Amino acid sequence: MDQLELTVDGLLLRPWRDPDAPAVRDALRDPDIARWNPQGGPVDDASALHWVRRRADWSAGDHVSLAVATAADDELLGSVSLHQIRGENAGIGYWTVPAARGHGVASRSVDRLTRWAFDTLRLHRVELCHAVANTASCRVAERAGYAAEGTLRESYRYGDGRRHDEHLHARLATDR
Repeated sequence: MDQLELTVDGLLLRPWRDPDAPAVRDALRDPDIARWNPQGGPVDDASALHWVRRRADWSAGDHVSLAVATAADDELLGSVSLHQIRGENAGIGYWTVPAARGHGVASRSVDRLTRWAFDTLRLHRVELCHAVANTASCRVAERAGYAAEGTLRESYRYGDGRRHDEHLHARLATDR
């Protein structure tokens, strides 16, 4: 799968590469990304490179993480990842750089990776959780075809150090 590349509407979803580290460093310093995607400390060049390499290593079989870039010039726009892959189930997460927000980048990427997971990994269920206060992520879930299933109370500690209630959305292979 190291050569996996997916395309959708002008976007390229591809494996992470070492040269992505500077753009990842800058992205993870964005206050909105940092709030909803805690890194556990300051993000510098070394930690960004470690982040890229950890996501590029799919050898454990428990995740598939892809850079989201423009198909035309490979400009980094964000990240989309399947995580906690166990049997026929997984979770999905994502972020986008500020310039890419509001253009459907996240929802198109989430939908494309989800369809690939159903078709190629033969997953049955993919869950998407986001903090209740993160209304943009709720819109991404809805646009990517993830049905709202409920609220998980104080289920995750986010970058602000507080535990937040989360909305649980899911998409099933049979939903298509």
